[in-house]
Amino acid sequence: MKKEVEITRLFDLLERLQVNYPKEDILAGKGNGAWRTYSTKEYADISHDFAYGFLEMGLEKGDKIITIMNNRPEWNFVDMGTALAQMVHVPIYTTLSPDDYKYIIPHSDAKVVVIGQATLYKRLAPLLESLENPPIVYTVDEVEGVKNLEEIRQMGVDNKDKWEAAVEEIKKTTTPDTLLTIIYTSGTTGTPKGVMHAHSSIVFNFLGHAAQQIKNHTHKFLSFLPLCHIYERSMNYEFQSLGISIYYAENMGTIARDLKDIQADGFCAVPRVIEMMYKKLEDAGKSLKGIKRIIYRWAWNFGNTFDYERLTFWRVRLNSLFDKLVYSKWRENLGGKEMLIVTGGSSIRARVIRLFSAAKLFIYEGYGLTETSPVIAVNNPKDQIRKIGTVGKVMEGTELKFLEDGEILTRGPHIMMGYYKDPEATREAIDEDGWFHTGDVGEMVDEIFLKITDRKKEIFKLSNGKYVAPQMVENKLNESPYIGSALVIGSDQKVAAAIIIPNDVQIQDWAAHQRMVFQDVENLYKTKEVNSLIHKEIEQINKSLAPHEQIKFFRLVNDSWTTENGLLSQTLKLKRSELNKHYEKIIADIYK
Repeated sequence: MKKEVEITRLFDLLERLQVNYPKEDILAGKGNGAWRTYSTKEYADISHDFAYGFLEMGLEKGDKIITIMNNRPEWNFVDMGTALAQMVHVPIYTTLSPDDYKYIIPHSDAKVVVIGQATLYKRLAPLLESLENPPIVYTVDEVEGVKNLEEIRQMGVDNKDKWEAAVEEIKKTTTPDTLLTIIYTSGTTGTPKGVMHAHSSIVFNFLGHAAQQIKNHTHKFLSFLPLCHIYERSMNYEFQSLGISIYYAENMGTIARDLKDIQADGFCAVPRVIEMMYKKLEDAGKSLKGIKRIIYRWAWNFGNTFDYERLTFWRVRLNSLFDKLVYSKWRENLGGKEMLIVTGGSSIRARVIRLFSAAKLFIYEGYGLTETSPVIAVNNPKDQIRKIGTVGKVMEGTELKFLEDGEILTRGPHIMMGYYKDPEATREAIDEDGWFHTGDVGEMVDEIFLKITDRKKEIFKLSNGKYVAPQMVENKLNESPYIGSALVIGSDQKVAAAIIIPNDVQIQDWAAHQRMVFQDVENLYKTKEVNSLIHKEIEQINKSLAPHEQIKFFRLVNDSWTTENGLLSQTLKLKRSELNKHYEKIIADIYK
């Protein structure tokens, strides 16, 4: 086998792919129902074409190029093209608010904005035109009267002889410490901050978790989480470093179909996506009748308590039986393969991990931040480490320590260069000794595994001086099959309370068994019976909490929390300040 190419800068991936993993489908995108694949050679050639094209446009080293697009191979071509020309890629979400776009685009000093879909361009065009110094706009999809991304590539093709030597010289002068990208945080509070990362931090991180991967160049992964987010982006690079083929889902509504279509070996997700899959599997059993429904329920209950660390002879036999009767059918609907699923962003319920593990859809939970490029700790596929309730072992070469209040501090090559144009915020985040203050609170389990308990800024104090970590309590509440989502409140109040969105399917199924008659879900949630059911669930959960953490009051709401209505961040975390404003009257009524 050929010697592996050393990767110290991002674009070194292109050489490694061609030398070690030449293949016809390193990247693939779907449009109009058909897959368009790109070989490793095409990937390298097109990326260089874009570098030549950017230079022909008159752009210079250090210039910023924004992308606002869905996951597709073109994202990678722009990404690598900017790196090859020593420019700076600034990828941002397609779902930001107008105010966020108006802040980020000028703040980044972007010279060019590349927009993916025609519909997205039509939405953003008036906003871009209103800017004092609007950047040059290109679209990936064809839009009449608008410059198309293919024009940049064609400029590169036509002027290759003019710029080829210049790009090779730029590559030689690009060091691992050269600024590669600016990633704007999607945080739950405050103005977005531009996180600056050099080649070195990004490369160190994706090579670190790639070393724990058990899949290789013979496998395919589906990508659907936004590539502008550091988590999916880092995994995108990991897959490329291993020669794993990356297929980009057509859209969020085609995930199951696309998984089946390509016979995927895995994917990355956030807990809410996996929870939605879990709910669909649960609902599927309710449409069955007779013995099939009984068997499905047995398999479901067994899977929810599956413990792969303590498998007895009979539990192994039972798992094999349920796999044959039920779990294998789930996999068939997703392509038929045993899968590796990486999740992060927030915690995931233990029962979900257990069920998916029983079905050979193995979930590995990790932890990190945009500022840490991102992975700090992760459960390890190579060593078969899946410690439920933790985010795994700290990455090799990554230092970790805790402050007295439990805040996690980390130091190492994975730390950002700083916040763009914000030295004060940088000093607040990274102390004089180089420790980055994560703002997360955690602890070690068995002196090996990291467990995240809450966000430091989200912890609130009751009027009696006791502190409550809301995320920890919410996780316990969400374990109830009758609770869909929960928001724990109580800052400066005597006791903690919760606003709860019930699991409507479970509640309606329960109500049907109780022979309850109701007009709609809204009225159902107001009944004494349903409120009594939730009260009993909360009372049971309270037994595992300290007295000051226990939920004393609650309200049921028929609502949804989404990125579109501004109640979830782009990474699907609760935006607590917005939720508190949204439920201001209900909260006041709870504590009246």
